Order: sequence, then structure tokens, then C-alpha cells
Amino acid sequence: MYNKDMRWRDRYGLRRLRGPKIAKFDREATDADIEALIAFAKSRRGVEFYVEPETFATDTTAVAVADDGEWTRRRVGAPAVIRKVARDLALPVYDVQLTGYPPRMRAYNERRRREEA
Repeated sequence: MYNKDMRWRDRYGLRRLRGPKIAKFDREATDADIEALIAFAKSRRGVEFYVEPETFATDTTAVAVADDGEWTRRRVGAPAVIRKVARDLALPVYDVQLTGYPPRMRAYNERRRREEA
């Protein structure tokens, strides 16, 4: 018995639904997201932006990482948006797929985990 909406596996073993599927984002980037990144950058030293690519689940995001490793992530809609913000603030912006995250971000996360324990 065959159901046309039944899931199937392609030749690489990935599960897919037959027919066109449109990605649905959990929500679009807003001005508040961009303003939060700007406020973070203005209130901390040594901020750098890292652009994360769009996925099936979320829109393009940017992570702002301060000198001490503190960070925040927000939706930006498109890489060009955060590049303009970074240019206006005279801050560097990197593609996380090319550079990875800075080690200070991981160190900050570890410090926070130890403090919470």
C-alpha cells in the first residue's frame, strides 16, 4: 500500500517529503534584533561580529563577541545587514564558517558553567 505523502529516503539516506517543501523560519529578524547587537557592541570593549548562515530552522544570525568572551546572538536577516552595522561601528565582521568562533567565547562559557555549579 502506497501513500503519496509517505516519507521516503533518498539515495543518501536522508529523510525527505515528496513534493516541494518551503523552509519555515521561526520568525524574521526585526529592528529590535539589530538594535540589541548595536547596544551590546556599544556597551562592551573589543566586540567582533560573526555571521552564521541561514538554516532551515532560522534566519541568518550574527554573534557579537566582546573582549572578555561575553556574547549574544541575534537574527539579522542577511549578511549584508550586519556588515553595514559593523562598518558603521568600525568593528570587524567574520564569516563563522571560515574562521570559527573565537576561543575566548568558549572560555567565557566555561567560566559561567563553573560559576553556576
